[in-house]
Amino acid sequence: MNLTLNNKRALVCGSTQGIGKACAEQLALLGANVTLVARNEEKLMDTLRQLDQNQGQKHDFICADFSDFKGLQLKVNDYISSGNTIQILVNNTGGPKGGPIKDAHIEEFTEAFNQHLICNHILVQALYPGMIESGYGRIINIISTSVKQPLANLGVSNTIRGAVANWSKTMANELGAYGITVNNVLPGATKTQRLQTLAEIKSSQSGETVDAILTQMGSESPMKRIAEASEIADAVAFLASPAAAYINGVNLPVDGGRTKSL
Repeated sequence: MNLTLNNKRALVCGSTQGIGKACAEQLALLGANVTLVARNEEKLMDTLRQLDQNQGQKHDFICADFSDFKGLQLKVNDYISSGNTIQILVNNTGGPKGGPIKDAHIEEFTEAFNQHLICNHILVQALYPGMIESGYGRIINIISTSVKQPLANLGVSNTIRGAVANWSKTMANELGAYGITVNNVLPGATKTQRLQTLAEIKSSQSGETVDAILTQMGSESPMKRIAEASEIADAVAFLASPAAAYINGVNLPVDGGRTKSL
């Protein structure tokens, strides 16, 4: 099985923490040159120093904030105009804040739509011509199991994630003829700062301890535990590899079997 990513460049969003950082680390281990994208330059530089370079890779970063999609567009276009070509794109952005959909403000939907779907679209439009030219393209979107089964108290997230999933499937239909695959990875409960924050919010509302809430979250999976970020990254790395050339337009849950549907 060919999992080698030598001479490929991967652009990984939200790559200074959590799932995004784990993806950057795994892709680097497989030989890819990695371009990190996040909004904190200090964290970007720190993550850059941690990436594997045993195969002579050259890693770099773009400092951009997804709350400013026009700024992201300018920076990515400048990066591509400078002669850089990306073969692998990992779209990954922090989820909207929790809460029931009936109480959500209009601005919450607009902000989440821009940070997720619009930013994803900007990146794909900037990068896919280079993927066609280089004869290799992998677009992987980190979404949520909510696209299969809406999650309680995540109304805005459920809505926007569903839109991204359908955008992704449409893009897969259009780009498949060029040998570019577009797939979604759907993490379940994963040990990240976002999950910790959600547990703390629930704790303040219910009076339960954070540890008890996290234990309950883990128990909802047949595996009876919360995932490590590296386990999500392993699925992303496989989809980015040559071995996954004929997997296109799918939603891949990586949730230990928590999702009830097939």
